Amino acid sequence: MPKRVVAESERRRRRPTKQGAVLSERHIVLTALRMLREHGSQGLTVRRLGLALGADPSTLYRYFRGMDDLVLAVGDELIGRAFDGWTATGDWQTDLRALGLRIHRSYLAHPQAAVLTASRVSGRAHEIAADEAVLDVLHRAGFPVAEAVRIYHCFIDQTLAFAALDAAALALPAAAREADEAVWQATYARLPESTHPRIAAAAGHLVAEMNVSAYPAALDMLIDSAAARLGGGEPPPGRAA
Repeated sequence: MPKRVVAESERRRRRPTKQGAVLSERHIVLTALRMLREHGSQGLTVRRLGLALGADPSTLYRYFRGMDDLVLAVGDELIGRAFDGWTATGDWQTDLRALGLRIHRSYLAHPQAAVLTASRVSGRAHEIAADEAVLDVLHRAGFPVAEAVRIYHCFIDQTLAFAALDAAALALPAAAREADEAVWQATYARLPESTHPRIAAAAGHLVAEMNVSAYPAALDMLIDSAAARLGGGEPPPGRAA
């Protein structure tokens, strides 16, 4: 059975830890983010977290139900960072694009944490605020509720899927990542037209495109499709990323 999380008023630690910090939920989340960046998901354990905090490992359970609850809080922190400082312009396409790029960029700033959290649903404050913001952008654009939800679903799943994919590549050891990137130049660009005519014809474009994220272009395609549905016409050609 999960441990009971102590109420905020009861769990506040007045005395600093050995590192001189006063514990709080956010301080623990920020420490977990740093540990994930430095050691990966395998390095984030209750014991190591306690050492990093300068506190007894059991202190975690005064703030979180367990490590999984902490992981959800880390994911919520990434979403909160994406929305920090954002304000709507009133142009729904500009706003939706900006939000998508902000979320994607926030996750890629912490690739190890992104791999761990992009597929999770926390129900926490930043996540709820993000959902409300995206739905409000679509509402103000004039989409009916059911259509707004459909577009929101595609938007957030696409954004988080690309975040997880791109973060997984960034989280690889440098040698492995560089080897993967070299394949397009060393292998695909050298395939002969006689056996692989389509790849040979596209080789230059493949080398230029395949080692950068396709997310901006995919996001533009989604927004163009949504705009066409709002206007009742056919989707326009996708914009260049």
